[in-house]
Amino acid sequence: YPRLRFLTTTDFPPFNFTDQSGRLAGFHVDLVREICTVLSIEDRCQIQAVPFAELETALAAGQGDAVIAGVAVTASKHERFAFSRPYLALPARFVATRQALKAGQAVPAPGWRVGVVAATAHEAMAKAWFPDMRPQVFETQEALLDALKAGKIDAGFADALRLSFWVSGAASQACCALAPGAYLSERFLGEGLAIMVRRQDKTLSAAFDHALAELATSGRLEEIYLRYFPLG
Repeated sequence: YPRLRFLTTTDFPPFNFTDQSGRLAGFHVDLVREICTVLSIEDRCQIQAVPFAELETALAAGQGDAVIAGVAVTASKHERFAFSRPYLALPARFVATRQALKAGQAVPAPGWRVGVVAATAHEAMAKAWFPDMRPQVFETQEALLDALKAGKIDAGFADALRLSFWVSGAASQACCALAPGAYLSERFLGEGLAIMVRRQDKTLSAAFDHALAELATSGRLEEIYLRYFPLG
């Protein structure tokens, strides 16, 4: 490759966004830099932003060589593209009121009123993994979190990344915290986030696998992660 062109977006902070100087920044941008350093191609690496809806079309048309933009690996995407190893898992977690967590019980505690969002992987996962739990179903995550903040439920079960932003932001009004434990399931939650390339570019995805493995082993991947997701 005379140059390696990564495609991302500008509207998915803290993964990728435009900083105050107008430059692309975020977790994905820093990860690209580290990957290119490991592969010794820093002078040939480029990263540019396109709208999220156009990522797949742009990649297929050769407008870029790889997509790194929070793309979750799915069976349908596997039919059309190749992927690196996942660089970020997408666990589910419980978020609970501080009052509920003070009891120090196992999570989820017997008797907890737990909310889930209707027709989501997290609803299906909660019912399969915690059969004794009778979750309360909400139409949206906003409705679930509002009920939690109002004390109408004791906990919610949802995507860990979104919950981490909520509990550390102003919207939660410090009502709640993430309960111990993260729950991973490829069946319900998929393989995680990975770098997407064209199907014929499997040599490139193998190179990314090598770089990601080295970054994981050296601890650099965790350093980048904690820079943007301090809750871990």
